[in-house]
Amino acid sequence: MSASDNLIPVIVSDVVAVNDIIKRFEFRHLDGDALPAFSGGAHIVVEMHDGATRRKNAYSLMSSPFDRDAYAISVRRDDDGRGGSKFMHEHVKPGMKMNISPPVNLFALDHRAKKHLMIAGGIGITPFIAQMTQAHAMGAPFELHYTARSASQAAYMDHLKDRFGDNVICYCDDDGGGLDLTGLLADQPLGTHVYVCGPKGMISAVIETAINLGWPAAHIHFEHFLSPPVGQAFSVHLARAGIDITVGAEQSLLEAIEASGTPVRSMCRGGACGHCETAIVHCDGELRHNDHWLDDDQKTSQKFMMPCVSRFCGTRLELDL
Repeated sequence: MSASDNLIPVIVSDVVAVNDIIKRFEFRHLDGDALPAFSGGAHIVVEMHDGATRRKNAYSLMSSPFDRDAYAISVRRDDDGRGGSKFMHEHVKPGMKMNISPPVNLFALDHRAKKHLMIAGGIGITPFIAQMTQAHAMGAPFELHYTARSASQAAYMDHLKDRFGDNVICYCDDDGGGLDLTGLLADQPLGTHVYVCGPKGMISAVIETAINLGWPAAHIHFEHFLSPPVGQAFSVHLARAGIDITVGAEQSLLEAIEASGTPVRSMCRGGACGHCETAIVHCDGELRHNDHWLDDDQKTSQKFMMPCVSRFCGTRLELDL
């Protein structure tokens, strides 16, 4: 069973251009019902019908966990991607009917923490907006450090500073301001948990710095959903189903499997959760792993792959599906 199997019918109630590259989308239940409860850090999967192509992309919820009348997400346009963000920006309008999944949380606040230290980069700010709303309502100490390339691309920066005051510290590259990770992570009270979401390099730097400073691994939380990369089309044999499928250049292997009607478990659809891990029966070629789940030895073994973000180039790939 996949997180995106039991879809919820919604109507797009609002679309707002936040800046030149980011739009905010608001969804309400098509029947006017309350939407499922969620906690800060949760995400939903949005189903898109782009002609003959059906995509399912995951986006963090940024709306208040205490408001079940509507969900809100923000989408950064990427014209070099597979087309999901471009579809959202160009085709999704108020009044449009769509389907979304129930919320899933792989990036929840740890309520054992004495303090929540949040580090966001770019569009990685979105899960923290809901988390800060939750922490503020609970009276839990928190602090956000938000970095962006420029003030014009720093979505919601002014709003967050107005709302949460000194709990929000901002840095913009074009102002010459930089985040001193070592200084920040070395000067935290015992029991602090750190959360990071943003570009891959930022996430790696926070994790590495925290570990080098002796932070317990259980106190380090991160979220990085990868977009399935584009590439050359390839064929795959599904052994148990007894069928061959073709994965398009802008299609993920997971999407191609789903389109064939073959059941496959999935949750994050971004190489982070491990739910879609699939055994390989035969591989004659190169597996292009793009996930955060398998370790280097598992990737080298050619025994498993994550079809949500990984691709293949070669003569034959056969999966245990």
